[in-house]
Amino acid sequence: MRIFRDVSLALSQMSDRRFLRVFLLGVGLTVLLLAGATVLLVWLIGGLVPDHLTLFGLSLDFADNVVSVATVGLMLVASVFLMVPVASAFTGFFLDEVAEAVEERHYPQLPPANPGNWGEAMKDSVSFLGVIVVVNLIALILYFFVGPFAPLLFWVVNGYLLGREYFQLVAMRRVGRKGAIAARRRHMPRIWLAGTLMAAPLSIPIVNLFVPILGAATFTHLYHRLETPDAARNRR
Repeated sequence: MRIFRDVSLALSQMSDRRFLRVFLLGVGLTVLLLAGATVLLVWLIGGLVPDHLTLFGLSLDFADNVVSVATVGLMLVASVFLMVPVASAFTGFFLDEVAEAVEERHYPQLPPANPGNWGEAMKDSVSFLGVIVVVNLIALILYFFVGPFAPLLFWVVNGYLLGREYFQLVAMRRVGRKGAIAARRRHMPRIWLAGTLMAAPLSIPIVNLFVPILGAATFTHLYHRLETPDAARNRR
């Protein structure tokens, strides 16, 4: 299947400096945000909980320190689940750079793409993060009813979301928002399949942090194969 060729080309470029820059920016900003949120939460709780506390007749000295340590532990656990969606949102701000790197290397004959709008990129990334969280919370409830098919449901649901987001991101650079939506509707089955291939690594820790970059690169190839076949035939 040609989609595997698109993925292969994307993987071959993962060592590109611009890919690594986007990855480090996304992960770095995520770590800073989660660390900052932890410090703020510990500070707030430290101000609310007294040093000495009596609970159920028991006298607890240094109660604020105990609660602060517990808060840090809780945030570390929460970070395991929050790391990927938050990193994806931050990385989404810079994915235009990934698509540009792919086009410069494989499609140099194409004219320059339309410059991205930072405000729209931020709006789309935040909106996408919200949709992912809500849809996966709903899917989480359904997991209890589908038993062994839960991983399949996870891939299918996130495959649709990832495919929709990444294809539109790439297409908007070339044909604008309306043109991107029209192209997405024309090719939705193949977009969904490609998105499902991107969703599978989401289940693998550490590897899942690279999914946004791999997805943007893969869908850049997919878009040009479907919408600009002449450029795709001559790609390097």
